[in-house]
Amino acid sequence: MIGFNKVKKTLLIIDDDRIFCEAVKEYLSGEMAEVLAVHTAAECLNVCSGRRIDVALLDQRLPDEEGYTLCPSILNYNNQTKIIFSTAYPSFDNAVKAIRAGAYDYLSKPFELEELSLAVKQAFRILDLEKVEQFQNYRNDKEIEDTVLIGSRGGLSEVQRLIDAATSVDAPVLITGETGTGKNVVARSIHYSSPVRKAPFISINCAAIPENLIEAELFGHDRGAFTGAAVSRKGIFEMAEGGTLFLDEIGEMPLHLQSKLLGVLDDKKIKRLGGESIRHINVRIIAATSIDLKDAIKHKTFREDLYYRLNVIKIHIPPLRERLKDIPELCDYLIKKIAGGREIKLSDSEVERLMKYDWAGNIRELKNILERAIILRKGADIRPSELLCKTANIPGAPAPMHTPQALKSNPATLDEMEKSHIKTTLGQFSCNYTRTARAMGISLTTLKRKIKRYGII
Repeated sequence: MIGFNKVKKTLLIIDDDRIFCEAVKEYLSGEMAEVLAVHTAAECLNVCSGRRIDVALLDQRLPDEEGYTLCPSILNYNNQTKIIFSTAYPSFDNAVKAIRAGAYDYLSKPFELEELSLAVKQAFRILDLEKVEQFQNYRNDKEIEDTVLIGSRGGLSEVQRLIDAATSVDAPVLITGETGTGKNVVARSIHYSSPVRKAPFISINCAAIPENLIEAELFGHDRGAFTGAAVSRKGIFEMAEGGTLFLDEIGEMPLHLQSKLLGVLDDKKIKRLGGESIRHINVRIIAATSIDLKDAIKHKTFREDLYYRLNVIKIHIPPLRERLKDIPELCDYLIKKIAGGREIKLSDSEVERLMKYDWAGNIRELKNILERAIILRKGADIRPSELLCKTANIPGAPAPMHTPQALKSNPATLDEMEKSHIKTTLGQFSCNYTRTARAMGISLTTLKRKIKRYGII
């Protein structure tokens, strides 16, 4: 019996020696492997045309065809099939022909069944690794799709210039901007445009992890470091080795961890929680915040030395209300992404109304409104402006300021803007705290603390 992992796989034996086929079937069949046997090339192609074959054990000589000439036909049905070529007439020329025709491995008869078992196991492992790689490549492609910056008209040229500068160096980057402006997109854009684009990109929201867990998450822990630590575990710094670690909402990081982070930036070394050994790391740090860190420094909630260490390259993303000319382009991009191929129409008059709204929640709010409008639409036309009116009329929600001039004549403080955004988002989700926190990208605890701080409810 042979052992395999996870998904049940299929082995097809193509050999005219029926006794040999039965011996192999008996030896290799198991709960996780289905073994089939055919005796001619025609029977082989009939089976391959109707189902997935993971590994094929192909004999050199068949009654109706030479084995190596069958390889391309098998791979034509499934190019991931691993073909193990077997022959009782071993020669260098035969091996070369088989490999050139697409065979994965080569065995000379007679061979021990244990030798065959090892070859099949290895082929199955390679298949699993290829699937992981394919999934990773697919995920990376999707991640790269999400690094598109939309803003050719409204003031993102400076942001793009700084992104281009950041991709060629590994210095720390600090991204600032209101909630929902796209700080995560900028961080991913830097990583996936850099020489380490194939290395890990790991994102962590410092406000979303409880204070008593964040140190173990970042630095890892050794066995017995605390109650429940039954095994040693890598931290996020180690997982991001060779790549990028994005620390979102860095302003919410506890002070004692800020000191540790400063040490990591300076020394490129970490020590697991409860451990003694020092581990060298090579990780690029990108941090982001929606709060004024200089104000946090004044209030002794953020370390000044860490601020200057992170602030090597600073990228500020302007709020949506300061780049209203980008709204038509943003709407076109977001609607295509949300609609998934469906024909959705947004009239010019609707776009004009959207350009007069305040957008306290920035691009995240715009995406939310468009998504709701698509769900609630009748026909191909959508009217997101009607949802804006309903949001604006919710009791306790701030009245939108319709022009940039109004903002310039009566500028709001950062706290006032945050309070306004929380009120607006609460209104959008009918005061559902959990959904509001998720939409804002913060923890439920942080949301409740801010609601209490601002006296919103």
